[in-house]
Amino acid sequence: MGELVTKRNVRWLISLLLVVVLATSCTYFSGQSDDEAQISAKNSDASSAETALDGLKVSEPGSMSGYSREKFPHWSKASEFGWDPPQSSCDARAAALIRDGEAVEVGSECKVESGTWLDPYTNQTFTEPSDIDTDHVVPLANAWRSGASEWDKDARERYANDPEVLLSVEDNANQSKGDKGPEAWKPPNEAEWCDYAVRWIGIKDKYDLSVNEQEKAALLEMLDVC
Repeated sequence: MGELVTKRNVRWLISLLLVVVLATSCTYFSGQSDDEAQISAKNSDASSAETALDGLKVSEPGSMSGYSREKFPHWSKASEFGWDPPQSSCDARAAALIRDGEAVEVGSECKVESGTWLDPYTNQTFTEPSDIDTDHVVPLANAWRSGASEWDKDARERYANDPEVLLSVEDNANQSKGDKGPEAWKPPNEAEWCDYAVRWIGIKDKYDLSVNEQEKAALLEMLDVC
């Protein structure tokens, strides 16, 4: 009986040792560094984006006839458009500020009072909410010219308040961008080009919006830095 217990103990110790060794090996061999993992993920995102870009309709920009920002009801109640805001009174703009900032303080009626925001377009950090704009990554006017002119009001409101479409950025950078596409404007921070192109393509793919030839070429150029 003592010999059996001893053998069982030995087998148990060997099994335990194997588990530890395998766990350590998995951590080591699967363990890309954080930087390597991020690069791998970016390459995968870029590859998927390029495939999606190839599937987008290529056409000349449509007419701006009939366009106005009011055709896209924006800053609507955030909780109705896929956001998870801390207060029911938050609109989509406030929800974006809260999502994209660090240590964001929110007062009554969802007033964003303070926080820290890293602007991806300039790679600068800001601590005043008034310095931050909420950008429609694919601008409303660009969406209008590439298919949204055919949508009804509800579809345009959904687009204008979609968490995937909105991004908190520095106000001067946003104003410099205006309604330009990537053929006419790219983020000054070149390190953002990959993410910007991936996001732009994802939005156009999600909403079945077209691209023009110059826009497509500029997006491919930005994907090359991924």
